[in-house]
Amino acid sequence: MIGIFDSGVGGMTVARAVEQLLPNYPLLYLGDIARTPYGTKSARTIIDYSIDNTRFLLDNGATIIIIACNTASSVATDRLRREFNVPIIEVISPAVEQALMYSQKGRIGIIGTRATIRSGVYETKILSQHPEYKVFSTACPLLVPLVEEGWIGKRETKMILRRYLHSLKDQQIDTLVLGCTHYPLLKHLIQARIGKKVTLIDSSVAVAEYLQHYLAGETALIPDPRHDPTRNRYFVTDLNESAQLIAAKIFHRPIDLQPI
Repeated sequence: MIGIFDSGVGGMTVARAVEQLLPNYPLLYLGDIARTPYGTKSARTIIDYSIDNTRFLLDNGATIIIIACNTASSVATDRLRREFNVPIIEVISPAVEQALMYSQKGRIGIIGTRATIRSGVYETKILSQHPEYKVFSTACPLLVPLVEEGWIGKRETKMILRRYLHSLKDQQIDTLVLGCTHYPLLKHLIQARIGKKVTLIDSSVAVAEYLQHYLAGETALIPDPRHDPTRNRYFVTDLNESAQLIAAKIFHRPIDLQPI
């Protein structure tokens, strides 16, 4: 069983991408809505939360873990791999690989939470392969709360996005990594404000494609052709109306969010 966790509802974009590419694999999701956002927390706190989330997924049958949170991926991946003897897949490396594949001018932008940007993990991974590239990073701390509140189409959200993206647009980037799994819900707004010539890298799609490739050579986790994706289970540490509405928007169907 594939276990996926995120700081809130944003990781459901990863779950949806996995469900579409790998419909015959059972999936278990945990959204830590009660403790969102992670991006403003210390590294120690994020690691503690990530350990809690991973234990919950493993206790409920998961045999592979996806950290569907860029913030947790940037600071907790190494600790989780030491702590648990199961495959741990983070969302950053697949997104970096796609950014390198699509960038034509070697000018790559990154947007993410404060913790993700502060970690410098994207710059490190990109420049370790292409030291001649230029990487421009911008923290966007208000975007996760806006998405979690369901303010996706609000005028205020559009104004804030324009402000965040202004400096990246001035740097004439050719590729922009959406360094948070909440951001695909804003993809259409981001594209309109950064310009149609800039390629957007959706980390949720990138990690789903990476998982598909990984499972092709993995015999321990066997697909079940009889599995119905609507039987996948979705848990949240707090249940509110916004989460239910966003989940339905992501999956294009009602999702039974189970509070824990």
